[in-house]
Amino acid sequence: MELAYYSDFAVRLVNTEQPERGGDTLTTVEAVRDLFGPAQQAARRATDSDVTRLRTVRARLRAVFEAADTGDEVLAVDLLNALMMEFPVSPQISGHEYRNDNGRPDWHMHIADHAANATASYTATACMGLAFHLTELGVDRLGICEARPCRNAYLDTSTNRSRRYCSDRCATRANVAAYRARKRLESERSARSGRTAESAQESAARGER
Repeated sequence: MELAYYSDFAVRLVNTEQPERGGDTLTTVEAVRDLFGPAQQAARRATDSDVTRLRTVRARLRAVFEAADTGDEVLAVDLLNALMMEFPVSPQISGHEYRNDNGRPDWHMHIADHAANATASYTATACMGLAFHLTELGVDRLGICEARPCRNAYLDTSTNRSRRYCSDRCATRANVAAYRARKRLESERSARSGRTAESAQESAARGER
């Protein structure tokens, strides 16, 4: 499994909370298990304690995205390094159960799961994936959605590093809001221009008298 795949673990966890909307979907053991996706051995070990633990990790991962989003690369890396030191991974070569076209094992890097609990397993996986994404593509590829009140995290995989929103829905909403703001500004300018012209005409009329 490619390590880049694991970076989405960080995004999924951060986006279980909508801080400016007061929303939080990470409230139950089932929600914790859903984060792992299908066929995840560590998810079966999830308990109520992992809800609280993962919420703490979530806040720290959001801080990584926010630092990157504001251009503070050093802080983003330092925060991520602190997490990886606390939640280390155990890489191993896997693939003997898979065969390529020549019948040889399809060797690939895999993150071994020797963590003590579900939170440690999930965090180690998420941080390793995020670190791989950051070092391969750049810190500026980590972002926070600009469409208020959404503050979802996202990973920019665009070719020109132009992504600013977490989804097409947020991009559309932001574009509509910007269009309406421009129209309001044009209307206000037009109204001011009309009042100025009217005032000038009144002044000219008084001068003629």
